[in-house]
Amino acid sequence: MKKIFLSLLATSLVFCSYAQNWKPVSAKILSPWAEKVDPAKPLPEYPRPQLVRSGWTNLNGLWQYSILPKDQTSIPAQFSGNILVPFAVESALSGVAKTVGKDSVLWYKRSFAVAGAKNKNTLLHFGAVDWLCEVYINGSKVGTHQGGYDPFSFDITSALKKGSQQELAVRVWDPTDDGPQPRGKQVKRPNGIWYTPVTGIWQTVWLEQVPPTYIVSTKHTPDINKQTLLVAAEIQGSQPGDELKVTALDGSNQVAQQTIAGNSLTVSIPNPKLWSPSTPSLYNLKIALVRKGKVVDEVESYFAMRKVSMAPDKNGVQRMMLNDQFVFQYGPLDQGWWPDGLYTAPTDEALKFDIEKTRDMGFNMIRKHVKVEPARWYRYCDELGMLVWQDMPSGDLGNRWENRPGMIGRATDKNRTPESENIYRTEWNEIMQDLYNFPSIIVWTPFNEAWGQFKTKEIVNWTMQKDPSRLVNTASGGNFEAVGPIIDLHNYPEPAMPDPAVFGAQRAIVLGEFGGLGLPLESHTWQDRNNWGYQTFKNQDELLKRYTELVDRFPELIQKGLSAAVYTQTTDVEVETNGLMTYDRKIIKMPVETLKQLHSKLYNPSLAAANR
Repeated sequence: MKKIFLSLLATSLVFCSYAQNWKPVSAKILSPWAEKVDPAKPLPEYPRPQLVRSGWTNLNGLWQYSILPKDQTSIPAQFSGNILVPFAVESALSGVAKTVGKDSVLWYKRSFAVAGAKNKNTLLHFGAVDWLCEVYINGSKVGTHQGGYDPFSFDITSALKKGSQQELAVRVWDPTDDGPQPRGKQVKRPNGIWYTPVTGIWQTVWLEQVPPTYIVSTKHTPDINKQTLLVAAEIQGSQPGDELKVTALDGSNQVAQQTIAGNSLTVSIPNPKLWSPSTPSLYNLKIALVRKGKVVDEVESYFAMRKVSMAPDKNGVQRMMLNDQFVFQYGPLDQGWWPDGLYTAPTDEALKFDIEKTRDMGFNMIRKHVKVEPARWYRYCDELGMLVWQDMPSGDLGNRWENRPGMIGRATDKNRTPESENIYRTEWNEIMQDLYNFPSIIVWTPFNEAWGQFKTKEIVNWTMQKDPSRLVNTASGGNFEAVGPIIDLHNYPEPAMPDPAVFGAQRAIVLGEFGGLGLPLESHTWQDRNNWGYQTFKNQDELLKRYTELVDRFPELIQKGLSAAVYTQTTDVEVETNGLMTYDRKIIKMPVETLKQLHSKLYNPSLAAANR
């Protein structure tokens, strides 16, 4: 016991020394939360709000790293220095800010302790690693994962050695835009609307101990018309006779409980409180695995009662419906980039900030653009009542895009290789599966502006079949094919919409992007000059005047049949200065209360009443 204590003490002292030496690499600009990053425990919050267990260990912090030639396939004997996980190696907050590229690999290494693991399995979880990674425990390879946006885990029980100290190594290869994989806006040579690469670990890494039979995942499907919730669970190591026990609670008050042999059941939710932007009601959920009357495993979760659908208005134009009511959806294009952490918000407070400010400005929706966020981001949207349109991150670009105001471009699907198709399908499937339980997500968007758009009808039909509970936006601003429930136009800077007489009988009509009004503010830009916006203004008064002119056009469009609109964008991103906020989030370019009042008229019940 004394030896173990001394070993842990020595490890702690070494880590404290590392932490004292860490600092962000000199960056162009930093957000206010950069100074709150604690290298001893960055992003310490529990990372999986839809499946909560009490016992877990956060592995974020200072790891060793090296950038080596791609042919380095064995764990290096020496490392170059320290990197702060979970910030990508290119970011300032990583303490490294170096590029990797397709001809190199990024190696990580750290030690960790395991205690109290008797008769339990140890799972190693990664929130996200971009892009291809191999994971080693004590020199033994425990798994490989391909995909930059979906969480994954490995059961590392058999690789653990006697004693408390274990060694973890990770090898990552990321070709950025030299490969066909989903990568969103990342490019090796950032410019214009294309940004700095994100390589390696960029979400929380953590350990969890579970019994040999445990709940792997759950799936919650509400039905407000039947007043029921279907709960399905994936169970590892189940045995005949095992039962699933589900308890639904409104706060601490039990509203339903049911036990059944098997792995799925339906519970009644009487007089359900419906979730919406104005009333984001959430129910708590307890799910237990029971064997011979004894609880083997138990997790906590939550759900919401809400319905997403379409219905025609009095003119026969299809409308996007929430809980069988038309609610105009209006929100910003949100790319989720940070000047100091790139894909990773510096702190959990920062992660929540953008959502809170979006709500405060009077928006009721966010389009999460060609990126997937950590699970906690969606939990905050659930809590705050923010509707979310979730994009699939784009990749394998190259086909043509043809779009004109009031019209939709002709179809020019890209011929992607079988490898490229398989990469897309695998990751899109995982993203939809992993995010299914978050009620704030109401729209899936498989393609954006023909960026790698392929086999459109097949992909859209597959997406709709996988999740009939949500709407699918076939191709936001992309090349149109007659499939899916939504038709989406991009038009800058003026608001516009597809012709309801042509498209409205079959599809809901949305404006997937517009605006892009730019205002660079000195000392708050990624670079001092040559910043960019679709239309640039000299001061905040000019910006507000022009923005007001654009928003004032919406009531007429809504009455004609427009169901939703997306303004570009939440924040500046690198050289793009068309954000509602600066990239460092230190300045909101137009008064928040003025925006809220301006937007409130878009949700006027009379606009909805005129069409029902």
